[in-house]
Amino acid sequence: MRKAVSFLISIVLLSSVLFGAEYETIEELNGKNIGVQTAVLYEELIMDRVPDSTFQYYTMPNDMILALQSGKVDAYLIEEVSFGVQKKNHPELTVIEEPAGYINATCIIGNNERQDRLLGELNQFIADSWKNGLLDELYDYWIADFDPVNDTCDVTGFTGENGIISVAVEGGYEPFSFISNGNISGFDVDFICRFARAYGYTPEFYEVPFEAIAPGVETGKYDIGMNIVVSEERNETGTLSDVYYTTPIRLVILGEDDSSAGFFATLADSFNKTFIRESRWELFVQGAGITVLITIASIIAGTVLGFLVYLVCRKGSLVANSVTNFFLWLIHGMPTVLLLMILYYIVFGSSRLSGTWVSVVGFSLMFACSMIDMLRVGCHAIGKGQTEASRALGYSESQSFFRIILPQAAQHFLPIYRNEVVTLIKETSVVGYIAVLDLTKISDLVRSRTYEAFFPLIVTAIMYFVISAILTKVVTMVEHAIDPKRRKKEKILKGIKEAE
Repeated sequence: MRKAVSFLISIVLLSSVLFGAEYETIEELNGKNIGVQTAVLYEELIMDRVPDSTFQYYTMPNDMILALQSGKVDAYLIEEVSFGVQKKNHPELTVIEEPAGYINATCIIGNNERQDRLLGELNQFIADSWKNGLLDELYDYWIADFDPVNDTCDVTGFTGENGIISVAVEGGYEPFSFISNGNISGFDVDFICRFARAYGYTPEFYEVPFEAIAPGVETGKYDIGMNIVVSEERNETGTLSDVYYTTPIRLVILGEDDSSAGFFATLADSFNKTFIRESRWELFVQGAGITVLITIASIIAGTVLGFLVYLVCRKGSLVANSVTNFFLWLIHGMPTVLLLMILYYIVFGSSRLSGTWVSVVGFSLMFACSMIDMLRVGCHAIGKGQTEASRALGYSESQSFFRIILPQAAQHFLPIYRNEVVTLIKETSVVGYIAVLDLTKISDLVRSRTYEAFFPLIVTAIMYFVISAILTKVVTMVEHAIDPKRRKKEKILKGIKEAE
């Protein structure tokens, strides 16, 4: 059955080449721009045949379609089985007749105390699945006869007597792993679920960018990473299972578009696929909730932490200030995504702390550093005479700071604070790198299903604007509340008796 299906796919691909394809051989792409997904290594298959070509790397497969349509790339590399899904959504796509090569996919096993056991069990399961036809059955269901609307994966029936296994999947790559009706599904997910039922595990799936799967597994954060392409270098550094599927790699190019749908009909269909089908609007709401949670928790924790550290440092302690300045330099100089990955894969690598709360830790540290800088600037803007005068009036050192200096300093740093809140909201868009399904990650996952960019991106942008506007308004209200110039005369004179 599998051979027959592969033959039919090849016939379809060949026929599509004969109608309107701009390129007919791989060599004709020499000197052109070619897209490839980050970390899949498909470019190594054709580098010697197109030595003058430039390879452009993309995180999501559907981003390569947009790049091809907009002329940013002249072709892109993808598995034949995934191209079949793309072709259903974009009839204008076609391929060069000759495959770029063939790849073998394996699982990478986590570098932890269960590595040897899991490797042996997984290899035995793969060997048994080849013999009893299970892998052919999964191939037929998820690839040959794939129905992106109705095909689902059974994620129940786990006994779990041997514990939980954490599994890293891409989550946005039909038909291997994708979100369907709010649940993870696909070839890789079905395969691991069957393995878990056979060997007494309960799987927990984490949707992470493909390029982050191997690093996460090698640090022991995940027990198994799916869909890893075999290479000599990976064999040297990672612990790979036996091969569980093989597929040709195709160079996708633009052919002829015979679509006759009008603009408004296309727009309506895009809206339906993005929000109505499978109730995907709920995913955007959930993603927005995670973004708001991370943002608010980080602002509160970062503000408190930064304020406490400043209180310790403001008296001039050499040790406290030296340590604080070092961490300010370290965190301010580190890219946000790098800080999050270090926290997730290294600092909390052996823990079960979720990516959401690791994100809160990371952004709290970043916001605390900004808070310390803001307090320093604001308080230094207040002359020393204010402190001396308050002390002369009998105020203690602590009372002078909280009643006299801090309220005035707040007027200086609150506008900066407001801008830092907006910056933090925007920076949370990178948390998808550590398996957090925030607003941006949900947008990516929906685009990977619909192959539509307009509504997911525009609505995501609007939701970020709304979140930013609401939180900015809250900070502005606080700023106005403490502004002495906006206080009424009655409040200023409260407690003061008029001279008789």
